[in-house]
Amino acid sequence: MSDRIPLSVLELAPVERGTAAAGAVAAAREVARWADSAGLHRFWVAEHHNSGNIASSAPAVLLAAVGAVTERIRLGSGGVMLPNHPPLVVAESFGTLDALHPGRVDLGVGRAPGTDPTTAEALRRVPAERFGSEVDDLIGFVRGSFPPGHHYEGIRAVPAPAAPPQVWMLGASTSSARAAALLGLPYAFAHHFFGATGAAEALAAYRAEFRPVSGMARPHAMITAHVVCGEDAEHARWLAAPAIMSALGVGGAGRTEPFASPKEADAQEWTARQRAEADAIVAAQAIGDAEHVARRLGELLVTTGADELMVTNNVTDLDERIRCYERVRDLL
Repeated sequence: MSDRIPLSVLELAPVERGTAAAGAVAAAREVARWADSAGLHRFWVAEHHNSGNIASSAPAVLLAAVGAVTERIRLGSGGVMLPNHPPLVVAESFGTLDALHPGRVDLGVGRAPGTDPTTAEALRRVPAERFGSEVDDLIGFVRGSFPPGHHYEGIRAVPAPAAPPQVWMLGASTSSARAAALLGLPYAFAHHFFGATGAAEALAAYRAEFRPVSGMARPHAMITAHVVCGEDAEHARWLAAPAIMSALGVGGAGRTEPFASPKEADAQEWTARQRAEADAIVAAQAIGDAEHVARRLGELLVTTGADELMVTNNVTDLDERIRCYERVRDLL
């Protein structure tokens, strides 16, 4: 693979059964500390709600703490689920982040609620169908500029940084890629979602339809992948098993419960169908030894033409999670 592709981390603060979510948040900060010292490009935090196995419900708050223990890595949301929040509040939160950590802030936004339908109902201010106008309002607040006569022309998000946070569009479909292209925004495709498809088609549409209307002269795309790089293939599969178990509902596991430990996942009885579905997840992502992960990520970068790579996983053991990322860094 190219030695010039920027490598970043998407952090989910995974929670293991029998442990406190506070420990997962503290571990996320340690991953960021490592990523900063290792020379990685970005450290993003995803927004999830009502998830017993993921503790990243408040990206801006967590990023403020992460910024305090890092020096140079870019801090961002991967992403803020915009229909859950007023655009002005988001702009103020990320303006405050930039005031704390100047010139290091990314603001990735997505359309999905990041939770189940009932929790989404408790969170959601506006219908998802208004996402496009909400993004327009957010960009106006972040940049401190609305067209003359706009309803919000006189409103300013405070603090207002000298250089506003970089707004990214996130998604996992061709429609989100086209929306990013029409707005002239950088785009991140969430290939790390288990079951996600169409990354190459989405990024091709993004590049073909890109319009430089937001200050970017050319399209810029990132792809995220679920990467577990183990000592060998068996070790990688062992570390990845709890996340796969949760995704497939093996043994009653699911989003509302903390992740099993690798030992518990290994001891769980899986049906033949579940094993086959797990194999499909492993094949679609980058789970294996260093040679396999290098080949798989290389294929992903070549087929999508992505400009940046972001990796993530739900390995709950902090040392193992960092070692996975160290192996990936050494491949690039």
